[in-house]
Amino acid sequence: MLQVFLIGVLLLNINTAAAFEPISTSIAVGMAAALTGFLATYQNIFYYFEECCRPEWISFNKTGLEVDLDQKLFGQHIVSRVVLKAITGFMKNKNPKKALVLSLHGWTGTGKNFVSYLIAENIYKKGMASSFIHQFVATAHFPHQSQIENYKSQLQHWIKGNVTNCPQSMFIFDEMDKMPLGLIDSIKPYLDYYETLDDISYRQAIFIFLSNSGGENIMQVALDFWRAGKDREEIELKDLEMALSLSVFNNKNSGFWHTSLIDKNLVDFFVPFLPLEYKHLVQCGMAEMDALGLKPNHTLVDQVVRDMTYFPKSEKIFSVKGCKTISSKLDFYREHV
Repeated sequence: MLQVFLIGVLLLNINTAAAFEPISTSIAVGMAAALTGFLATYQNIFYYFEECCRPEWISFNKTGLEVDLDQKLFGQHIVSRVVLKAITGFMKNKNPKKALVLSLHGWTGTGKNFVSYLIAENIYKKGMASSFIHQFVATAHFPHQSQIENYKSQLQHWIKGNVTNCPQSMFIFDEMDKMPLGLIDSIKPYLDYYETLDDISYRQAIFIFLSNSGGENIMQVALDFWRAGKDREEIELKDLEMALSLSVFNNKNSGFWHTSLIDKNLVDFFVPFLPLEYKHLVQCGMAEMDALGLKPNHTLVDQVVRDMTYFPKSEKIFSVKGCKTISSKLDFYREHV
């Protein structure tokens, strides 16, 4: 607004000067050009200090995401492969046909929130602190089924307003298994193959859903492979994706129950997070110590991990809580060992 105002004043002076003296006109024109250049330079500098919807602040780092998934995410070979390909393909496409929709499923502590964090860190300069990332937690933002009509209106308004502000916005929906039934269908138009809706395009947006639902199906497949003597890394997406989508669609305790998002095939990938084993928890523990700047202590981590709960009761193969409580348990054991 300041730029427009100042240029307008100068143009007025130019027109006034032109009526009296040609030399004054030349000076005024030169001043206007100089001021325009100065303001353009100022604006470009401003972009580097104030987050805005520009490449300076939104730029995909494929190498960074690949390294992070390889070195920081443990026991999730399917996730690493699918997420990297999905995000890379979408971000390289200058004209996607629809928004990218990922649905991440698995037991608590298997890495769903962490993967969302890694995606954000490698797209947005400010990571999860970016004003273009919008996170919704079912129990915090949509706690009452009786208020669903209000929630629908609010959710549509939030998404429309934020995509208008920045087409490359990211929306993360946590606790989808606790989402009021029918709510998520209200955003179906924004995920569909429309070029625009009310002159707004949603095709560059990313939607990520996180849910514990489907965890039993994933665990059963992992357990069947283990009992058959097969290597964990032999499990492929095709072994899980169809059964996962069907179980979520037909689960009344899921926010995806009979949703049009699944029925109309608008979810691009159902991403299964396998239950974690002892060795993966050790990796989490060692990584946590490194992140805290502590001297690596495998004996301490081993003690923490061995004292955690595993299932099924007979075999005790998979961790009940995954890596979720590793950090707090490390603090406890360091103080009491």
